[in-house]
Amino acid sequence: MPLRRQAAVLQLSRRTLYYEPRPAPVADLATMQRIDELHLDYPFAGSRRMMRDLLRGEGIAIGRKRAVTMMRRMGIGALYRRPNTSKPAPG
Repeated sequence: MPLRRQAAVLQLSRRTLYYEPRPAPVADLATMQRIDELHLDYPFAGSRRMMRDLLRGEGIAIGRKRAVTMMRRMGIGALYRRPNTSKPAPG
């Protein structure tokens, strides 16, 4: 079956059929692993504290936006009570 017809049947653009995700760089994987370990110890630490205090204290220099991107990619976030709510943030 031609790709054009496959895309039409699946209701996708043809561009998505050709997309091949790039693997993450080894350095990013090591940093993400360390962020995950630190998140288990400090689940209340957000991207600012994670980047400023914890990672830089270990000699890992990344920006806050990069830390946010990595944390979002791993599906983790700081656990804290949101304003005007009675339940903790999803995490």
